[in-house]
Amino acid sequence: MPDHSGRVGSPTMTLPVVGAGPPAAPRRGRLGRTLTARAVLVTCAVALVSVLVTAIVAVPLAIRGAERRDQEALAAQARLAAEVLRTRLDRGRSADEERLIQQLRNQGIDAYLIRRGAVDRPGLPPRVVQRIEQGRNVSVRRVVNGERALVEGRALPNGNGVVLSRAASPGLWAQVLLSLWLPLLAGLAAGVVAGLLLARRLARPIRVAATAAARLRAGDRAVRIPVESPDEVADLAEALNGLAGALATSEGRQREFLLSVSHELRTPLTAIRGYAEALADGVLGADDTVDTGQTMLTEAQHLDRLIGDLLALARLEAADFPLEPVPVDLTKLAVHAEPTWAGRCAAVGVPFRLETPGRPVPAYTDPGRIRQVLDGLLENALRVVPPGSPVVLAVRPAADPASGGELEVRDGGPGFTDDDLAVAFERGALHERYRGVRKVGSGLGLALAAGLVRRLGGEIAAGHAPEGGAAFTVRLPGDPYLTRTSA
Repeated sequence: MPDHSGRVGSPTMTLPVVGAGPPAAPRRGRLGRTLTARAVLVTCAVALVSVLVTAIVAVPLAIRGAERRDQEALAAQARLAAEVLRTRLDRGRSADEERLIQQLRNQGIDAYLIRRGAVDRPGLPPRVVQRIEQGRNVSVRRVVNGERALVEGRALPNGNGVVLSRAASPGLWAQVLLSLWLPLLAGLAAGVVAGLLLARRLARPIRVAATAAARLRAGDRAVRIPVESPDEVADLAEALNGLAGALATSEGRQREFLLSVSHELRTPLTAIRGYAEALADGVLGADDTVDTGQTMLTEAQHLDRLIGDLLALARLEAADFPLEPVPVDLTKLAVHAEPTWAGRCAAVGVPFRLETPGRPVPAYTDPGRIRQVLDGLLENALRVVPPGSPVVLAVRPAADPASGGELEVRDGGPGFTDDDLAVAFERGALHERYRGVRKVGSGLGLALAAGLVRRLGGEIAAGHAPEGGAAFTVRLPGDPYLTRTSA
């Protein structure tokens, strides 16, 4: 099985899809399906609502302003008429009064003369006449001769006075709307133009990102898009650029991994082929047949283990990967593994030591898979540790007994640097670093061990051993039934 080596990229990364074709053409949706169209529609709706609200607020204000101006103009004329007639109302009707009344009538103004509390002709509301008689001025809107009118009255001495009335403009609303429609229409048009510009500005980085994503899908890993404001657009650009970089890195590691695996596959195949050709050509004698067969069997077993590791790694992420977790005593598991590994270590002059707490350490896991992990870690250690340096298998309970336990494999080999620990469980990473420097395996073992432990709900960590080499700690969960019972 595997070795301390494991590198070349995350298991979840994939190579480019062959034959992916050119980038997909952008969709041309119906009106309202694109971001630009929706942004324009929304902006137009906002502009229309703004125009309507402006009209609702501005038209009444404009009408009141126009009426106020008319009232003020009528008041000025009433003051002037009162000054002219101040001394003449007590003398009876005169030609001057007639001329003044006629001039006012020509301007659309009706004039009423009040002498000692009596109005010269009907039409004025009695309340207005009463106020003038009491010596109080009048500035109101009242119904005069059946029409709503502006009324301005000025009181004179002795119960006399002058009252002017002008009919309120019947088409004032229409006049105001006609005067405001052009500014309102200009505001609506400005909103539409602003919406179109805003929509194009918002949609442009999204279109650029979509084009970049399509190029990534087609296999172009050199694509990058500019990082521009606002922040959300910059975040999108940075994310896509980061994705492109990650894909390029991953595919580079995948290529390195495939090259490494192909080399590992070719080595035993070359040996098997060479011996097979020698046997076929009759080069080897009868005395060499047994040794040749043993060598070919060893190489075939090596090839079988390598292919098994590759298949196991490929199936690890599958939902139907077979796992059968049950309550397990980790102490018993380690004790059962001791004879096998003590014998193998002794055969090459390596001391093997088993450390247990002397009592059961319960956990909830698949014993077959955990034994596979242990065998892989111990084989890795035995491959690199020099004669005389120890290999240790340790069992420890977790701090909380209900939380399971730990298995640890330590050795007195060359160990790892801190940089090595960061990539220890990546496929082929350590294999690539130490190939030709020290004994290495296929580079799949640690990746497979890490995948198995995580699928079982545990954790695996690499570190430095007190014996001077590497230490691998596997933490396994406790029995969930016991946890619920204790709770």
